[in-house]
Amino acid sequence: MIDRRTLLATPLLLPVAAQAAAFDLRAIERRRILPRARAMLAEAPRTIASIPAPRSPGTRHDYYSEGDYWWPDPANPGGPYVRRDGRSNPDKFDGHRDALIAFGRIVPMLATAWDLTGDARFATAAMRHLRAWFVDPATAMHPNLQHAQAVIGVNTGRAIGVIDTLQIVEVARAASLFARRDAPGYAPIRSGVERWFSDYLDWLTTSPFGVEERDQKNNHGTCWLLQVAAFASMTERQDVRAAARERLKAVIIPTQIAPDGRQPLELARTKPYAYCLFNLDVLAASAWLLSTRDGELIGWRTPDGRSIGQAIGFMAPFVADKRRWPFAPDIEYFDGFPVRHPALLFGARALGKPRWIELWRELNPDPVIPEVVRNFPVRQPLLWIDSPAPRRGRSAA
Repeated sequence: MIDRRTLLATPLLLPVAAQAAAFDLRAIERRRILPRARAMLAEAPRTIASIPAPRSPGTRHDYYSEGDYWWPDPANPGGPYVRRDGRSNPDKFDGHRDALIAFGRIVPMLATAWDLTGDARFATAAMRHLRAWFVDPATAMHPNLQHAQAVIGVNTGRAIGVIDTLQIVEVARAASLFARRDAPGYAPIRSGVERWFSDYLDWLTTSPFGVEERDQKNNHGTCWLLQVAAFASMTERQDVRAAARERLKAVIIPTQIAPDGRQPLELARTKPYAYCLFNLDVLAASAWLLSTRDGELIGWRTPDGRSIGQAIGFMAPFVADKRRWPFAPDIEYFDGFPVRHPALLFGARALGKPRWIELWRELNPDPVIPEVVRNFPVRQPLLWIDSPAPRRGRSAA
């Protein structure tokens, strides 16, 4: 058995094409997905409308969350909260975000199971959740984030809260799959789902909070970009998609990645390891989605050599062996990472790096620590990488 460090350092023994041909993503995912998806078949939808948020200034349909790193001020009890970067306050209101994360896990899992089997039960179950969140006026969430990541005593919502809906990027990918392959039960709700994402995309690209988040220089700007790319692709807003592609090349890569592949803005945080991996996954997913062929934006370089591929190459040795990490350890949840980071898979397929695929396969695809799950939003690769159409009708799932 070859260890990870040797795996990354050993020359390839077979041509890249031959190694890639032996990689069966559908078989790998089938073994992982189907038992988990079966367990989700009976889960009832639970939207924010059923979760009281006592400190929210909005209605029951308005999403509300509170800032992670904000705490009561010991010097001023009852006054405005103060920031402790990287240290999550366990007493913040997380009810709506937890529900959104659950939604963002369930629907993509069910969609992938349907893609793998053609079993209509998985699609039917997913439709219940999509209808509840986006279509049914009694339970749907309003398509904006006016009250996300609020700071008690300071504000009732911030632009930084836009990052919360990163959790439904794969819901949009699932909806795209359902539309493309005429999933059973999708036709009656399709217009409502697409209207919700179109309205939310308008809010993301024109509202003061959306524009402010777009202009953030660290992972928040990257997360805005991936959301816009995914929602524009799903709603066929080609003008918005083209602008996102140009922003990736002209703004995101030049300002976030150093020529040697480092991510200086993420390294400066109190959780540099997790933030570098999180931002790298979002960068790679954005590039994969916005590429016109074979993930070419992952290998695209600025004139001075900055690229997402370089960033993946910089982090891969530290994913293979975290003991080699030369920077400060994260102040929280350092043992929770790495997980099965999609940047490795996207990068391997775009650049012909089978060693990255092998590393990806060794990692945990289904973490359970909530903080880790929150920073691992791209979980279902079959929703991103084209695969053959599913068999129709019910199969032995």
